Amino acid sequence: MSKNNDKYRQQRLGDNRWINNYAIGELDFDDDKTHERNRYPSQQEWTEFNFVSFGSGSSGNCAFLGNQNGGVLIDAGIDPEHVYRDLKNNGINIANVKGILLTHDHADHIRYAYKIVRENKHMRIYCTPRLMGGLLRHHNVSRRIKDYQVSIFKEISFFLAGMKITAFDTSHDAIDNMGFCFEAGGKSFVIATDMGIITERAQHYMSSANYLMIESNYDLNMLTSGRYPEYLKARVKSEKGHLDNKVTAQFVATHLHDNLKWVFLCHLSNDNNKPEIAVQEMTDAISQAGKSVGDGSFAPIEREKDIQVYALPRYDTSTWFVLSD
Repeated sequence: MSKNNDKYRQQRLGDNRWINNYAIGELDFDDDKTHERNRYPSQQEWTEFNFVSFGSGSSGNCAFLGNQNGGVLIDAGIDPEHVYRDLKNNGINIANVKGILLTHDHADHIRYAYKIVRENKHMRIYCTPRLMGGLLRHHNVSRRIKDYQVSIFKEISFFLAGMKITAFDTSHDAIDNMGFCFEAGGKSFVIATDMGIITERAQHYMSSANYLMIESNYDLNMLTSGRYPEYLKARVKSEKGHLDNKVTAQFVATHLHDNLKWVFLCHLSNDNNKPEIAVQEMTDAISQAGKSVGDGSFAPIEREKDIQVYALPRYDTSTWFVLSD
């Protein structure tokens, strides 16, 4: 790609910072620092993913993914003091958290995004221009949040915190919903939450993941007989709502492969689900497909199982996972 084409591409996408600093492509590097920012870590440099969820559900969502040198936050719906404390307790300096990736603009995913970047001015918010437009329509979100944005685009990969990251389309009733595929050290960690159906692109990324965080929101029987009004039940079950335990379990069982090692169930409903139900549904489906299932406890007998299944807590911080299998 010529420098003239680069200049045109920058103007067309409308965000020079993103093109110059973060995009993957045949860019002409003007200096060593730019090359270093875009350099993809080798197998030897990246040996494991560190993953933790600080809360998962309609009360708030936020997770960390990276390694002991730092990483990123996915969503920002949990009190920052909770996040800072648990990162520090596990040896991660907030100064080494490079940014926040947003999946969509619902309050339980973005509530504290501006507060976090305002307190940590080295961090940026990574989202599409459409998603930022959705944030700016929230009456309780500061318009200054735009100053911290780096624009990303679905299916156009970028590098951040040593990982190659690709956003992909998901189906939900918010603005420009997306999941993320993180690649490093020859492994991929895919995060897909808040989905009414599994889109073609979500299937593409999730079906080849080594580690998968996927929504398992509700048990159909509990939802049907529960206290939700009919319009809300219809919304949850719609193509832009949430995923039923059985749908999630059957998807994973249908797309099993030998390199899938962990399944993290996220965004479980407080009213229409229970962790034990979601885990059992997934365990049964995987077992029927011929794989053994561990409980994610790291107990010696469980570690020998083919796939680990773990339901992320709604209000509490999960286990700190060091994933290298």
